[in-house]
Formats: sequence, C-alpha cells, structure tokens
Amino acid sequence: IVIKHSESIEETAAVFTKYIRLLVDNPRYARMALGLPGILVLIFGILWAIDNFLYKGAIYYFGIAFVIVLGGFLLFKGFGIDRATKDAYKWAKDYSAPPLPIQISTYTIIAGILCIAVSVYLGIANVNISAAPFPNDLGGWLGATPKIATFFIKGLDTLLVIGLNIILIGRSIRLYFEKDSRLLRNAALIVSVAWSYWVLEGTANVIIHYYQDSSAVVGLNDEIFASFLFTIIVGILIGVASVLLIYIMNRSAKKVL
Repeated sequence: IVIKHSESIEETAAVFTKYIRLLVDNPRYARMALGLPGILVLIFGILWAIDNFLYKGAIYYFGIAFVIVLGGFLLFKGFGIDRATKDAYKWAKDYSAPPLPIQISTYTIIAGILCIAVSVYLGIANVNISAAPFPNDLGGWLGATPKIATFFIKGLDTLLVIGLNIILIGRSIRLYFEKDSRLLRNAALIVSVAWSYWVLEGTANVIIHYYQDSSAVVGLNDEIFASFLFTIIVGILIGVASVLLIYIMNRSAKKVL
C-alpha cells in the first residue's frame, strides 16, 4: 500500500492552524473573533435560562440584544471610540499639570466664561419675567424694544462685569508671577471694566426713563440723564488716569534700569 501526501493539503492545514492560533492568541483579533460571539452566546444562555425557569418568552429578547451588542461594537470600532478612550486614558495618565499661575489663569477664564454665559441667560430671563406680555406685530416689537433692552441690561450687567473681572484678575495673577510689564495695563483694565457696571446701569435707567416718560426733556436738568452723563465722564477719566499712571510707572521703571 502506497500513501502519497499532498503538499498543498499540508500547507493549507498549516496556514489554517496559523490563523486560528492568531485569532486565539492575539488580543486584538481575539476580541472580535471570540469576545463578541462569546458575549452573544452568554446573553443567549442567560435569556434561555430565564425563559425556562423565570419568565416565559425571555428568549425572544435575544434578537434585540443581538442588534444592540453588534451595533454598539460596530459603532465603537467604526468611530474609533475605543482608540480615543485609550488615548484619553494614556493622556490623563501621563498628564503633568502646568505651573500654578497658568492653572489659576485657566480656571478663572473658565469661571469667567461661565459667569458671562449665565449673565446672558439671566438677562433673557429678566426680559421674560418683567417685559411680558410681548406684542404680536412688528410695530409692537419696535415700540417695546426700549423696555426689553432695559430689562435685559439690568438682568445681565452684574454677573457680566463679575465674569469679565474674574478673567482679568486671573490673567493679572499670571502676569504678576511672570513679572510681565503688562500687569499694570491689565490692572487698569480691571478698574475700567468694574466701572462699566455703573455705565450699564445708567444706560438702562436712561432708556426706561425716556420710554416711560415721553414728556421728559433730555438735558442736564434731568436727574437721570445727568447721572448717566456723570458715569460716562468718570469712566473716561478713569481710563485716562489709568493710561497716564501706566505711562509714568513704565518711565520710572526704565530710569531705574
């Protein structure tokens, strides 16, 4: 009896064994070849047991579970969510915090932006509460614009100014630690922004005053208008004084150096 071996069969068996071993031993491929079917088989077994012992008809939920698991797997692989999660974990693990001044500046920027966003919401909410009911036609909206603008400004001005100053204060702290000459300019800007609260309040008061009293005459004899003009002039003087102070201090620093 003569037995003849075929080399092609042996090669096919070797290649098949190689790829089977690759699917089993390589974690990257094992998750797809074994992990996903394993999860589906496990779900099927659990539902089968529930169907036999606890709740008749549970096995019919396997179709839903199959679609959810397979769809979730394809979604994760298709959009690379698993890789993104892995990269995020690696970044968080290797992350080293920046210097404290930069952290303070970053946190104050975030806090300031949140305050500004909330201030806009408060302005809109104040309009909805105080300016209602709203007109239905364009002419009515144009007529109600001063009232809407007033309540919007009064609703947002406080938190808006606070948010802007939080950002500027955080930046000033960073500039102080870095010994940056822009610190003085930033400090002057803080004062100007803080005073802008009174400018906004005065603007809102002027708008609503002349909206409610159509017979009022614009002039210095009007207390509301005079107060508004005073806040504008003081704001300009604060800005000019801040610029002059920065200029003088910079000149003094250059002479010392």
